Amino acid sequence: MLISHVFEDRVLHVTLLRDLDVAGRAAVTLHIETLLAVHGPRHVRIQLPTSDPSPASLSVLARARRLCEGLGTPMTVVGPLRIAPGTRPTAA
Repeated sequence: MLISHVFEDRVLHVTLLRDLDVAGRAAVTLHIETLLAVHGPRHVRIQLPTSDPSPASLSVLARARRLCEGLGTPMTVVGPLRIAPGTRPTAA
């Protein structure tokens, strides 16, 4: 699995589970395109697994941005989740 997603309150949250290589780029792009068509979100949020993404990951972001622009859907990109040492994530 290359991505995970959650659709909540018409916001599509997509998480890249690892930095992508060329082989995974097309699959992830197609998956995101399908999610956009199926859900029709009002906003898209993509979370990267690293603060220094590979060229293939950047390519997916560029394609997702073009898809979102074509639909008039805003897109936000965020970096990796950072948890302070000695703390545990809590459920919201």
